[in-house]
Amino acid sequence: MVYSTLIGCEVLEQNLANENWILVDCRFNLQDTDSGFLAYEQAHIPGAVYVHLDDDLCGPPITDYGRHPLPSPTAMSALFGKLGIKKESQVIVYDDSNGAFASRLWWMLRFMGHFAVAVLDGGYNAWHRARLPEREGVESNLPVRYASMPRAAWLVRLDEVSDLPFLVDSRSPERHRGEIEPIDPRAGHIPGSINYFYQQNWGDDGLYLSREMLRERFEHLLGERPIEDVTFYCGSGVTACVNLLALDHAGLGNARLYVGSWGEWCKDPNRPVATDG
Repeated sequence: MVYSTLIGCEVLEQNLANENWILVDCRFNLQDTDSGFLAYEQAHIPGAVYVHLDDDLCGPPITDYGRHPLPSPTAMSALFGKLGIKKESQVIVYDDSNGAFASRLWWMLRFMGHFAVAVLDGGYNAWHRARLPEREGVESNLPVRYASMPRAAWLVRLDEVSDLPFLVDSRSPERHRGEIEPIDPRAGHIPGSINYFYQQNWGDDGLYLSREMLRERFEHLLGERPIEDVTFYCGSGVTACVNLLALDHAGLGNARLYVGSWGEWCKDPNRPVATDG
């Protein structure tokens, strides 16, 4: 069985000894960029290797000039090979932020054609609460050669944004309305975009909502629009991937990602900014 959106802790535990499964720890903190790796060293799911948002899941600006530029296809293939990911590998990614960072790697793998990748539902927090096995230290996998072609149509670049038929801002409502802006130089949102905060995808227990609930929410949000007309963005092209994950888990398919996101859009003072609801 291939897991391509979410996977539960129980299923992962049952497959820890499966040599075809690759586990990747993506824990990260924007305010303390070393803390994720330090936490990984202290305790992680057995067999997991670590990736760093800034060092591994970003690259020099090619497709975008946001705060977390997408790596080139060559760099992504090199990373996947370093992680030991083969064409037949089932990849499981996790963090301690309900997929806020792990979903970036989930999206990158799919963008490059690897669909056997799932985010751990509830992440490391759920695993730890269940008192499942943990291991300290640093692990690695035997490197392999990984080569694939990106699905370029999934990616939106800056010059396309003004012509997009339907744009969804994944940041908090306060940031969308321009009431606060803790990171970027200007507050507000891209004119015409609507808001769907990525943290709406899970409940108080930290687990994602059911497929049925997610489907109902996204169908209300999108109406009758075809999924290929829908583009998500956030602050830097990272947490928007949570909405893309939830959307696909709901069975609604693959929307597009404006990876430069608000961080790129608001850099130019001549670009319009909206602060309406």
